[in-house]
Amino acid sequence: MTGPTPNKKMTNFRWLLCGMLFLATTVNYMDRQALSLTWKNFIAPEFHWTDTDYGKIAATFSLIYAIANLFSGRIIDWLGTKRGYAWAIGVWSLGACLHAVCGYATEKVVGVNSAVELVGATGGLAATIAMVSVYFFMAARFILAAGEAGNFPSAVKVTAEYFPGRDRAFATAIFNAGSTVGALVAPLSIPNLARYFKDSGYGNGWEMAFIIIGALGFVWMGVWLYLYRDIHSNPHVNEAEKAYIMQDHDTTEKQKDDGGRKLSLGECVKLRQTWAIVLGKFLTDGVWWFFLFWTPAYVNDVYGYSSDSFTGQMLIFVLYAITLLSLYGGKLPTIIINRTGLKPYDARMRAMLVFALFPLLGLIAQPMGSYSYWWPIIIIGIVGAAHQSWSANLFTVGSDLFPKNTVATITGLNGMAGGISSFLINIGSGKLFDYAAETNMEFMGFVGKPAGYFIIFCLCSVAYLIGWSVMKALVPKYKPVL
Repeated sequence: MTGPTPNKKMTNFRWLLCGMLFLATTVNYMDRQALSLTWKNFIAPEFHWTDTDYGKIAATFSLIYAIANLFSGRIIDWLGTKRGYAWAIGVWSLGACLHAVCGYATEKVVGVNSAVELVGATGGLAATIAMVSVYFFMAARFILAAGEAGNFPSAVKVTAEYFPGRDRAFATAIFNAGSTVGALVAPLSIPNLARYFKDSGYGNGWEMAFIIIGALGFVWMGVWLYLYRDIHSNPHVNEAEKAYIMQDHDTTEKQKDDGGRKLSLGECVKLRQTWAIVLGKFLTDGVWWFFLFWTPAYVNDVYGYSSDSFTGQMLIFVLYAITLLSLYGGKLPTIIINRTGLKPYDARMRAMLVFALFPLLGLIAQPMGSYSYWWPIIIIGIVGAAHQSWSANLFTVGSDLFPKNTVATITGLNGMAGGISSFLINIGSGKLFDYAAETNMEFMGFVGKPAGYFIIFCLCSVAYLIGWSVMKALVPKYKPVL
């Protein structure tokens, strides 16, 4: 089959499915960010949380998400695309909604009768409330992370089934854009929902925000179960579209069979190429997760703008809008190859060195805040764009160095390394910020929590150069694993 059936107008059901993948990824990131946008101004006063408490909860999500990524692809393959994706979004939507009952569960365990009593607690009771509520939120984040790990494997599987090779990269770019759109929509919607329901007398407001955002996933799941069918039995796909989709599937299967030697996990961990990729991920991935989970708190702690204020929302929105610059990051290696004739790996490493230089701007982000709070936001956005460009190329380095049949294993190790990195930076940041506030710590002219934030900013700024140097030292020249 080389193309659509002649004289027959082709249906476009595959693009409807692509739109569904985009919406699922958007909801995925909104559910993920709901806590970071509500904890400081809505949740922490109720449960007497410290930054350390929030850091533990954020770290739990990161660790479980990393572990689940190692198994989610196989589970999706086992369940099948339709059931697998439905289970994934059903589990993470349940996890999102369960956040809303953490307050009620805490009341029952500690023996109080209302949120008012939670807020008014002091001494030992307040400490008990904090401890119990943290464990309940950690449990909810556990479920959320386990489900969210199934989103990208499911979406990639759908594009493989419903798109020919020539269109898959474009379809993937469309659904992956949902992560950025979710990050943009979340600060404009979630704090406003929390504020509206709090003012309307529905608890402290944050509960309904979690329920509404979580419910979007269940709506999506219902539509998905109704729409999705195997391509060969789908009444919405005519023969012309089926022929177009299947035009190179036979060739693709042959390529999979000729994917090179499949290395075991034990063999992989003995290779310098593996450690170059894993350490590159470990040293840098925590930067993205730190900004994702802590920027709303940073804006509140340092500049005094809550997540439900207009200025606070605009600051977070602009930050993630700037990260869209990463769409151009994937083109740089191609430009270098066309101009220099370098091999893909060498061109990619040169491009990654460029991306590693931009985060150095983070060293001046907080000092520039003395002129305007917009400067740190703009600089963090640039660092975020550089990270996304770095990360996309880092994933591709795996396909440069390893046989096709081993790329999935390397990607799984990558995900684990990134999750551990995120776990460490989240739990460490919480403890550092509390210590800085309690001791009135000074660092480079900043005092208290701002000093703590500046320390993390400095670490984030140099992480990429360190990561690039480690990768270059381990694999100085292109040396594929055969």
